[in-house]
Amino acid sequence: MRILLTNDDGYHARGLKVLEAIAATLSDDVWVVAPAEEQSGAGHSLTLSRPLRVRKFAEKRYAVAGTPTDAVMMALARIMKDSPDLILSGVNRGANLAEDVTYSGTVSAAMEGALAGVRSIALSQVYSREGMGDSVPFEVAAAWGERVLRPLLDAPLAPRTLVNVNFPVGAADAVRGIRVVGQGLRDYGRLQIVTNTDPRGYEYHWFALSGAVETPLHATDLEAIADGYISVTPLHLDLTHAESLDMLGRAYA
Repeated sequence: MRILLTNDDGYHARGLKVLEAIAATLSDDVWVVAPAEEQSGAGHSLTLSRPLRVRKFAEKRYAVAGTPTDAVMMALARIMKDSPDLILSGVNRGANLAEDVTYSGTVSAAMEGALAGVRSIALSQVYSREGMGDSVPFEVAAAWGERVLRPLLDAPLAPRTLVNVNFPVGAADAVRGIRVVGQGLRDYGRLQIVTNTDPRGYEYHWFALSGAVETPLHATDLEAIADGYISVTPLHLDLTHAESLDMLGRAYA
């Protein structure tokens, strides 16, 4: 089995090293094609206004000066002679729960893989505010990664779907199990913008989300993580709101 690894935290991210160790338990044919720099929040964006540069670090190891989607597209169309059987994206530093998936470069890399017809899985490690920065612990992802992935390797996933996995905060032996759940929804309220002045006297701004009001419904990823479970959520790329088709059709009749 040929596995492609990518992420949105960058080629040198700790979470990617954790993912390499997990992938090594599944196959000895593992490729890494990841963004050269951190691309958190890049979503499913493409680089169209400048050329992409690729750096080869070693056999089967490359960095792309672009977004996670760029990295996957370059891997599939240029770098890898044969298509991978599996794409793993992560392990992201931080949660990708609920509406996070619409912003997430980690999930979007898996989306690109799913669009290409490759089984694709995004993995993210939730952390507490006390463990931010380089001190984010990946203990749960490292300990549970293979156990979560094994059943997904042969599961009959529908075309153009992907799986989003989140590992909860805490010790690996405190995890209560694995839940297959739907996507939740949070209310972030008003976006906070932190404004300051740089050393040259120019004003700059930094997005800072205010505390989210979580409204976890029954059996969502938010609830699973809050309860100490690993969340496994199947996502699909058809954004059509089927229930509105007939209503809007009648509006234009």
